[in-house]
Formats: sequence, structure tokens, C-alpha cells
Amino acid sequence: MSSTIWSVDEHLEDILAAVKPLEPIELQLPEAQGCVLVEDVVVEIALPPFDNSSMDGYAVRVADVEGATEEFPAVLTVIGDVAAGDAGLGDGRRVGPGEAARIMTGAPLPEGAEAVVPVEWTDGGTGEGPAAAMRAHSDAPEGAGGEVRVHRPAEARAHVRGRGSDVRPGDLALKAGTVIGPPQIGLLAAIGRSTVKVRPRPRVVVLSTGSELVQPGGELTGGRIYDSNSFALTAAARDAGAIAYRVGAVADDAETLRATIEDQLIRADLVVTTGGVSVGAYDVVKEALSSVGDEDEPGGGVDFRKLAMQPGKPQGFGSIGPDHTPLLALPGNPVSSYVSFELFVRPAIRTLMGLPAADRPTAKATLVADKALSSPAGKRQFLRGTYDAEAGTVAPVGGSGSHLIAALAQADALIVLPEDVTSAEPGADTEVILLR
Repeated sequence: MSSTIWSVDEHLEDILAAVKPLEPIELQLPEAQGCVLVEDVVVEIALPPFDNSSMDGYAVRVADVEGATEEFPAVLTVIGDVAAGDAGLGDGRRVGPGEAARIMTGAPLPEGAEAVVPVEWTDGGTGEGPAAAMRAHSDAPEGAGGEVRVHRPAEARAHVRGRGSDVRPGDLALKAGTVIGPPQIGLLAAIGRSTVKVRPRPRVVVLSTGSELVQPGGELTGGRIYDSNSFALTAAARDAGAIAYRVGAVADDAETLRATIEDQLIRADLVVTTGGVSVGAYDVVKEALSSVGDEDEPGGGVDFRKLAMQPGKPQGFGSIGPDHTPLLALPGNPVSSYVSFELFVRPAIRTLMGLPAADRPTAKATLVADKALSSPAGKRQFLRGTYDAEAGTVAPVGGSGSHLIAALAQADALIVLPEDVTSAEPGADTEVILLR
């Protein structure tokens, strides 16, 4: 372990200098969700690709419905149906003077038509009052013929979605650096793209250590506790955008731990361990990993450090295995591990994805507390808090103990007390990191 006391910023800078974005790959659209585009996507077709109706109704000529009212409707001859997926009326037919075509939403505007009148503006071909809906073609095929009474006029292009009104060939659809979500996948599919070039979501293996750990659902015996860290950190990795794999708790045996980590490297772009990094006789992460890479893998190895922060003083960072897979070793106390994840692991995941490391917003907030908050001199403290955006205030929840996981579950922010602050009085302006 290094004897140097590292600052939070120095440790983060060291991590980000070593972690590089993953190499781009071409993925099918469903697999690209959550990934980051590495190149601009330019539109090659118009969207919509043709003039089409935005309503169920009748395609008409403007002059034929001019001045139409319910009392004096325009009576038009229905010459056929145009459904979504049709090329038009077929057989070269077009809407001529005194004619109309029944048209469905999304169907192409037939030749000769200039506008669409919604079915609610007509009698639906029934010869009665205003129609509430169009009769299904399968139930009333005769609706494609006969007459329709139109009760309102329509302007040119009314209820028509014009060709290219969304995007046109040559338009920039998506910029490089865009995170692919459901709307982006929808757009890519709509313009005909089946694959896209992206940086893949990083694969993160989360592993907790400690012979005292029992999987939830198991039986607690004397001195044992449930393993919560691996579940929380795996969820946090997924929340950050990674594909996360949780490994069951490994007992306090250095060789077992090292073998387990080496087995996981085949599916890891980043390894995160929790526990076993302090100064106790059974802190096996240091024992197992301190010399990794020194002989067999030049340039590798994990450095264990003390940071000027609370919670989270003991930390480890380095690389392991033939591909120098980054490894972050976090403390074992639940709050320490989660705070460490937010400060160091989340930025590393974002960097692997090719995104800016800092994505958690920060804000200035007025401290609301019953008494002053104390902080050790020379350490940056991170306290759990609840943030009120409307009031611009933040209130601490729970104490400063790094085992208080119940308070962590209630928090939506971290209150940051800088290294030169030893006491924060109620009403003081504080910096907060927003977690939600």
C-alpha cells in the first residue's frame, strides 16, 4: 500500500487516465440500446416517404367541399378504399371532380386528392347524421362505394403528412456521442437502418469478499451478515449503463479470490471488488492483488491507497490479467462502497462508454439541520442527504457512520464538505451531488 495520502481528485484523475473507451463495433438495433454512437447518422430516405393521411376519413379535392355544411353537405361519389400499405387506388385511378376515396391513417394520398376530411366531418356513407367512426371494411365492403356527405370544408393539404416533413435525405438524424435509447432506435428503424456503429456497453464484474457474508435468503448464524454490497453495486453499474455480472461473496482466502477474479476476466471490461482493502489481518484483496502483474504481466498490478476522504479512505486501483483489465477495489462498509462507486466507478464506466465522466449533476443548497455538521480536517466528507430542488435546501439523513445503509436508501444526494471545512452550520451554503 502506498504511504502517500491521495486526494479524491488525484485518485479519480489516475483512474480516468488509465481507462480508455471501448473499441467500436457494429450492432443490430436491439443490441445497441444503451450504447453510444461513434459516427453521425445521415438520413438516406425521406420520412414520411410519401404524402399520407393523418386521419381516417375521405381524400377529396378542395373545390368539391368548399362551403359544405351539415345542412347543405357536399355529396361525393366514393370510388374506393386506400388502406395503409396500399400504393393508391390502383389501376391508375385518381380522385376526380365530385369524387372521394375512403382513406385510412398512414395510407398514401391518392392521385387527384388535395386534402383529407376526417370521417367525423361526414356521414360515413350511411346517409344519416355525422359519423362517429368508419365502418370496418370486412363488415361493410360497400362502404368503399356509394356516396358520402361531407359537412365541412377543408383547406389544401389538410390532414396530410407531407413527404419529407419529418426528415429529408441528407439530414443529420443522430450525432456521434448520442446514447441510443428507445426513440433513437425508433428513428433508426424508420429510416431503414438495421445496424449502427457504437461503443458497446461495458461489462462490469462485481465481486464482494468476506467469510462473514451470506447470500440473502440464506440462514444467518453467529457473526454472519447478508451480502448487500454486491447487489447494490451491480444495480449501480447497470444504472450507469453497464452490463453487470454479480459474483457471489468470496471467502477470506487470497488464492481463492485471485482464482475467482482471473476466471471472471473473460467477461470483464472492468472488475469491481468490495471489502478486504483496509489494514486488517484478513483483508485478502490486498494480499491477493498487490503483486498481480509485477512478474507475469508487465505494466499490471493493483495499487492500494489511502484517500483524504470520509467515508472511503482505503481504495485500490490498477489492472489485472493479460489484457490489463481495470480493477477498482472498494471498501467493504456499505456506505463507503456506494460513495466510492459514485465517485470513481461510475466515471470509469462512463469513460469506457465514450461519454463524459461526470454525469451526476451538482447544485448549491442551503443546509437544513438541527445542529452543525462536523467534518475531519483535511478530509473531504460525503454525507447522505435529501435535496429539495424547489426550496434549494438539503437535509442530512442518518449519521456519518459508514455502516448506515438504511439512511443511504433514503438519500437522494451527497452533501460535500471540503477538506478545509471542519464544521457546517445550519443555513450554510453547501455543494450537493444529486443521485437521482
